[in-house]
Amino acid sequence: MVDVSAKADTRRLAVAEGRVRMRPETVALVRQHALAKGDVLTVAQVAGIMAAKGTASLIPMCHPLLLMDVQVNLETEEQGVAITASVTTIGKTGAEMEALVAVSTAALTIYDMCKAVDKTMVLEGIRLVRKEGGKSDWAAAETAGVPGEPTRGE
Repeated sequence: MVDVSAKADTRRLAVAEGRVRMRPETVALVRQHALAKGDVLTVAQVAGIMAAKGTASLIPMCHPLLLMDVQVNLETEEQGVAITASVTTIGKTGAEMEALVAVSTAALTIYDMCKAVDKTMVLEGIRLVRKEGGKSDWAAAETAGVPGEPTRGE
C-alpha cells in the first residue's frame, strides 16, 4: 500500500459505468422478472453495493475506506443493461476502485443470473467516468448518462 497518512481528509466522489450486452429476448426476460434466479436488477444492485463495501478485501493494494454513500443504478436498454455506480467517502484517498468494483460485480451478477438463457452476453465499457476530491477533479470526455456536469474533459 501507499502511505497516505500525510494527506488531508477531503470529500471524494467516484463514478463508473459499464454495460452487459445481451440478446433482446434476454432483456425482455429481465424486464419481466422471468428468470429462474429471480429479480436480476435488484440482485445486481445489491451485489454492486456489497462489492463496493468489500473492495479492499479483493484488491490487494487498495486502502479500506469508510463509504458514506454507494449508489448502483441499472437501466435496461434494447441490447442490454447499462450500469452506473457512484461512491462517496471522506478520507485521504479516492473511491475509484470501489466504483469500478461495484460496476464489475453488478455486471458479473447479471451475467450469472442470465447465463442459462444467453451465453452470448458481453461485459463491456467498464470505466471511470468522473472523480472529485483530493488533488484534482477529473471527468472522461464522454459522460452520457452520468448525473452531474463533468469537471474537466480529457
